[in-house]
Amino acid sequence: IYKTYFNYYSSNALTVFLYTDCLKIYYHRKLSVIMAKKGSAEERDLVHKLWERNFAAMRAPASGGATKNPLPDVVAGNGKLYLAIEVKTTTKDKVYIDEPQITALCEFSKIFGAKPYIGVRFKYTKWLFLEPENTPRTRNGNYKVEKDYALEKGLEIDEIAGIDKQMKFE
Repeated sequence: IYKTYFNYYSSNALTVFLYTDCLKIYYHRKLSVIMAKKGSAEERDLVHKLWERNFAAMRAPASGGATKNPLPDVVAGNGKLYLAIEVKTTTKDKVYIDEPQITALCEFSKIFGAKPYIGVRFKYTKWLFLEPENTPRTRNGNYKVEKDYALEKGLEIDEIAGIDKQMKFE
């Protein structure tokens, strides 16, 4: 395929080459950088929402396997209630979480005195939170959160923050 050089953009974190041929446009990017930016943006959004509810909150700087210590993605507290949250976002209708990530979340929470949650955000939904012990698992022990299950059983941010309790009818 004959490709024509069309445009070039470069920064310290990202290089984009745009090529065209008869039918297609190609983007060449470092995929891990883009995926990390998306995940960290969602974590920052959650941290901001917790601050709005009078929780001191922060992203754990070495979450995601950068350290051997068990660290959640977000830690928050208001002096009475402490939260440790493993954050997952997706554009699909389900998300899978490796069992060691949730084991590490629960281990950190026990040591820190926090309540562990899996925080999920599906496309076009608000944040929903599940307790690890009430989250379905696959045959090989990993965790599986489906959108319908999260919408039915998940807690909203005001519920985990102790601000509001939602009544759910069966």
